[in-house]
Amino acid sequence: MAIEVRDGVTVIDGEPQVLVTADYPYYRDDPSVWRDRLIAIRDVLGIRVITCYLPWRHHQPTPDGPPDFSGESQGNRDVVGFLALCHDLGIQVVAKPGPFIHAETNYGGLPDWVCPKNNPAIEAVLDSAGEASNWLGDPLPAPLAPLFDGMVTQWLNATGKEVIEPATWPNGPIILMQIANEGIYTSGALPLSAYDYSASALAFYRDRLKEWYGTVEEYDRLHGTAITDWSDVEPPREWTGPARSEELQSYADWGRFHAEYMAEVYHRWSAAVAARVPVVVNLNPPAEHHHSFDDWLARVRPEIWDGINYGFTNWMGVVSANRDSHARYVTAAKRAPGPNLEENWGFSKLYDPAYADGTTSYHQTLLALAAGATGYNVYTGVNTSGWTADLDDVHESPYPDCAPIDENGEATPKAHTLKSMSDFLTLHGAEFLESRPERAGAYGLYLPYAGIAAFSPEGSDAPQLGRSLRAYHERCRAEGVDYALVELQSATVADLAAHGSVTVPGGPFMHRHVQALLAAHLAAGGSVVVDGPAPTLDEELRPCTVLADALPSAPAVVASRVRITHGHADAYLRVHPDRDVAYLTVLTQSDHEGAVCVELDGRPIELITAKGGAALLRLVDGELDDFLVKGINTYLDSAVPAGVKHGDRIHIADHPADLDRVGGRFRVS
Repeated sequence: MAIEVRDGVTVIDGEPQVLVTADYPYYRDDPSVWRDRLIAIRDVLGIRVITCYLPWRHHQPTPDGPPDFSGESQGNRDVVGFLALCHDLGIQVVAKPGPFIHAETNYGGLPDWVCPKNNPAIEAVLDSAGEASNWLGDPLPAPLAPLFDGMVTQWLNATGKEVIEPATWPNGPIILMQIANEGIYTSGALPLSAYDYSASALAFYRDRLKEWYGTVEEYDRLHGTAITDWSDVEPPREWTGPARSEELQSYADWGRFHAEYMAEVYHRWSAAVAARVPVVVNLNPPAEHHHSFDDWLARVRPEIWDGINYGFTNWMGVVSANRDSHARYVTAAKRAPGPNLEENWGFSKLYDPAYADGTTSYHQTLLALAAGATGYNVYTGVNTSGWTADLDDVHESPYPDCAPIDENGEATPKAHTLKSMSDFLTLHGAEFLESRPERAGAYGLYLPYAGIAAFSPEGSDAPQLGRSLRAYHERCRAEGVDYALVELQSATVADLAAHGSVTVPGGPFMHRHVQALLAAHLAAGGSVVVDGPAPTLDEELRPCTVLADALPSAPAVVASRVRITHGHADAYLRVHPDRDVAYLTVLTQSDHEGAVCVELDGRPIELITAKGGAALLRLVDGELDDFLVKGINTYLDSAVPAGVKHGDRIHIADHPADLDRVGGRFRVS
């Protein structure tokens, strides 16, 4: 039986599926309840794939002996037995061996004996000021430093040989492996100045420069410098107010270094495990500061990962109530095809009280799928209550506080919401993925500008990327249209043709082949909008006006097939390429009251949802088929009889409740 990932979609034996998963931290529960909790995830939530970290500090607390994967030293270390139980119950697994996991564990799941504070021979990650980058006060080890690299390799070799290989599908439950966590050390959204200025990282940086530029002389020509040896090159540490294009190049280099640094770590760690299943990662979305999109975009470049598959998480606020959270979340979902590998379904005390009600997560999960995600994760599916202080000495039991299955194994109201979603996507998921999003255009990412803008202050006239993208996102949202993201340096003419209108950031230089690509798109009848000045130089800073010469005086205007005519909500449409089938997602904002009115191809659709609620409709031959509509949000004290009106068909609950129809069968809950 074959497992593969095609364009971000998990495919099992040739069958694509929406990857619906729930995390179960076995290491936080007593083994006596493992079977009961797994059965609850499978039968009550309708989810047949779990994710689970393998905490290094839990399985190998001291360096004096090999890791314990069989529970000889402590029962909940028996991950081999846990995986065998999953296989026996027909549950598949995404295994996550770290080495860093976060997961609210001490030192992010790393053992204390790899901390540079405890072993000064281990090199620390350094920031631009030369200070150690810390995790809750403890310095983090530099990933490329030889001593730590060897320790990580031993750990990942052991998990690969003793845990993952014996449990690999089809003889075991493991179908995918996730490496690292939210970047490397939950650091994917940090500023480019936050890391890594350690000696091992700078050696890698200078090796990359040599690979990119070939000779010191060429480097000097493009940077306006006079170095005589690669060891003389220093990375940027702060904004120096560069005035010429040559002076911008080191910032672009540092952004490119971050992308290749992350790729290098991913490949080293994946190779150490040597898993026979596809490898995924889970990037956290951009952060909140003014250059956060640029930090993130410079670093997150799936096009160069070569066999490592994109995935993302959501730990950045309530999307239905916060515009910044919405923009950051959508960017993560659109950056590349892949699943949401951690959606908060259980933490209200640690993150935001809105998560006490499942509507918050329901809205966000449907938004991710509408924006381009190929799956979602329930983090966590179960409350747990059986861990020791050496694993986590901070958080109170249960962990989390409000999961769909509580610490006694009982279903909470969230379970009913998840079961409806699971059933809907089990029935329609493959068709949903085949259906193509209706989009009004695309934003073209020119990544050298991200490295520059990540250092430039607000109001700077330096080239921009992240802030330009954010403005484009807000314009599209205000106009009620969807859009795509396209990475320009790896794109083809066909990639651009799929989107018609393409908006790109302006600036003094742009790769010659990118300018030619955009000019070809224009020549083929497409539209290009340059947000800023058209480039007049190529990547080697030689004159190049290919794009400027091809630009028309006015861009084309693209109309949308779906629009909100009444109410504070967002709408997304997917249309099947071969059948008269469409999927309409409507996401109600937290401040909305009353009906939401949508117009699709001129036909009205009326929805009644709770505040912050959402709906997913399947339309066949222009008529309403199955649907999910959320009518209850206890956090916002919003309870309405959920309903949908399409043409002469009206379906509405007879009391305040959610209303679903899956496989033609109605459910009110």
